Amino acid sequence: MKKLLMAAGGGTIMGLLATTQIAAPLLAQEAANNSSVYEQLDLFGDIFERIRAGYVEDVNEKDLIEAAINGMLTSLDPHSSYLSADDAAAMQVQTRGEFGGLGIEVTQEEGWVKVVSPMDGTPADAAGILAGDFITAVDGENVLGLTLDQAVEMMRGPVGSEIIITVVREGEIEPFDVSIIRDTIKLTAVRSRTEGNSVVLRIATFSDQTFPDLEAGFKKQVEEAGGLDNVDGIILDLRNNPGGLLNQAIYVSDAFLEAGEIVSTRGREAQDSDRYNAAAGDLAEGKPIVVLINGGSASASEIVAGALQDHRRAIVIGTKSFGKGSVQTVVPLQGDGAMRLTTARYYTPSGRSIQNLGISPDIIVEQPRPKPAVEGEEAQAPKLRSEADLRGSLDNDSLTEDEIRQIEEDRTRAEAAAALREDDYQLAYAIDILKGLNALGPKE
Repeated sequence: MKKLLMAAGGGTIMGLLATTQIAAPLLAQEAANNSSVYEQLDLFGDIFERIRAGYVEDVNEKDLIEAAINGMLTSLDPHSSYLSADDAAAMQVQTRGEFGGLGIEVTQEEGWVKVVSPMDGTPADAAGILAGDFITAVDGENVLGLTLDQAVEMMRGPVGSEIIITVVREGEIEPFDVSIIRDTIKLTAVRSRTEGNSVVLRIATFSDQTFPDLEAGFKKQVEEAGGLDNVDGIILDLRNNPGGLLNQAIYVSDAFLEAGEIVSTRGREAQDSDRYNAAAGDLAEGKPIVVLINGGSASASEIVAGALQDHRRAIVIGTKSFGKGSVQTVVPLQGDGAMRLTTARYYTPSGRSIQNLGISPDIIVEQPRPKPAVEGEEAQAPKLRSEADLRGSLDNDSLTEDEIRQIEEDRTRAEAAAALREDDYQLAYAIDILKGLNALGPKE
């Protein structure tokens, strides 16, 4: 027993010695780090005072400090930034779906302003701005070297005023100027319609109205179709949707999932992670879904596409999405300002990080760019003759009038689908997929 106690006592003494030997260097290192931080803060204060006292012109101290704070945040990543009181108020208005401007979501890439996506029905959309365009100048003034907020500020202005932006576009040899008239941007979060037997839900943004608009629009289209039995399926059009509110992306995903994870967010510390799961109930009652995405689909759009893809609930078609898989937390600050700080990454149910990779479609379908009209080109192909056009051809006596009418209605729908390919090839492709899935019948 004595030996055991001695051994235990010796172990305790050795443990204390080991702990002391390890802890002492760690404490010294922490003290050195703190000292370095305080020295840097002293350096900042010294530079601030020297600017105030010796700069060639009087400086606005408030603007100087805000610029320093914003520089600190923007050095972290393209989505962290400082929001002045005016910017914070404008952001709150934007999430409610109405704001002033051109109607483009932008980011910064290697010093240039890059268009994430134009928003539906906005001046930028009407002017032909495309996802992936680079804006290199505003009213002839170069934006290289400016922060993203500074470049955005240059694009703001009174409603009705003209702005000329210089655009660099892939496939175009030279930069070109685009004239846009600023306007009040009123976004309709979701537009619903029926194409053939497919319900198309065009989600333009994830604002407070998104899920309510989607639910109401879907039910209206189903009612007008005479019930779900008359619907081939649903197309969620997320193209050029720059994202928005995380909770709305979760609501939209949950609407079509019966169970399982929708998305998870993981921060630096384990306690900063969250997981969001679907509740029972499928708005579409198992009807097939096609999700349309492109390079302008970002953030919340990618959460929805990734969730439905991982659960095999939808076929995703189009082109690779933007790849913004980070979470920004808006922290209110004194003076009515705010700090937008990247605090976590998004992960799809299968554990894929969206960041920089985006969502890859199950079927890649490029959208052909409109071709300029060629002078002298025929407006349409000549009509081909068929048996029915021949004089004296025999009637079809094996079909009733109702059957003939049904065939004619089916042909009209097919011709409408073919015409749609000229306007929106990706959407027409999605409709064809739903038509094919519906022809196979329900799964047993």
